[in-house]
Amino acid sequence: MAHAPDFTPYGIHVPLVTPFARDGRPDLDALAGLARSVLDDGATGLVALGTTGEAGALDADERRAVVDTCAGVCRERGAQLVVGAGGGGTDAVGRELAALRRWPQARAALVTVPAFVRPSPEGVLAHFARLAADSPVPLVVYHIPYRTGRPLDAATLRALGSVPGVVGVKYATGSVDDAAITLLGDPPRDFAVLAGDDVVASPMLALGARGAVLASAHLATGRFVELAEAWRAGDTARARALGHRLARLSSLLFAEPNPAVVKGVLYAQGRIPTPDVRLPLLPAGEESVTAALRELEALGEPGAADGG
Repeated sequence: MAHAPDFTPYGIHVPLVTPFARDGRPDLDALAGLARSVLDDGATGLVALGTTGEAGALDADERRAVVDTCAGVCRERGAQLVVGAGGGGTDAVGRELAALRRWPQARAALVTVPAFVRPSPEGVLAHFARLAADSPVPLVVYHIPYRTGRPLDAATLRALGSVPGVVGVKYATGSVDDAAITLLGDPPRDFAVLAGDDVVASPMLALGARGAVLASAHLATGRFVELAEAWRAGDTARARALGHRLARLSSLLFAEPNPAVVKGVLYAQGRIPTPDVRLPLLPAGEESVTAALRELEALGEPGAADGG
């Protein structure tokens, strides 16, 4: 295995949306603009082909174009790129990982447990061990059981942390649950727990998560960066107050299936050409977008309500 040595788990990684032009195709110029803006506002890196990017609705050529675009911006800005990889079987995911050799900017892959399959904990460990042995980049386990159908307890997550080439977990169970508390209390060495549910990112960071992967950080990016830095510095008063405010924003951004509201707000701000998502998702309703814009305005974000 030839794992990239310099994946940095700290800070905020933004899982980018895929903007669509009026003809329905990905707008790569708009994608590059978003990528530059969040990095310029302090994000540590980008995630391409995540859930927020509607990866499952893109064809193979579109997925390559999205990664090409994100890799190009990361090269310009000296930032790191994480690429989502998934599939129903180990061999299929392995082929996706092998393809990452094309992009030297890719520093890690975000990999889910195969959805619908519901393998045993032993099968999950074998899956990631096989993938990590051959992957050109380190793996971050994407633990999101309400999508995959396979919860993982703290013991299994800790065992995954001992697999060579598995460097972290994006923790997205929908809450700060018992497994998160146990894992964060005694994480494996050199294994990063990354907050993956936007609304509870602040308490996860308070408990010791090293960073976060947050769709909400398309917006008020600098505030989310400030939140992560405050918890890391032990500035609890600043972190607690900011965490409450950003949790309210995230709650509004997830009022409809992600990334509909995020895209609606980005469109209202003039940052993407349409608010479109691909079926079976539907565009966000006006009320949801307006509520999120008002919360951004309350945060003091410039141009939040007028697209300026």
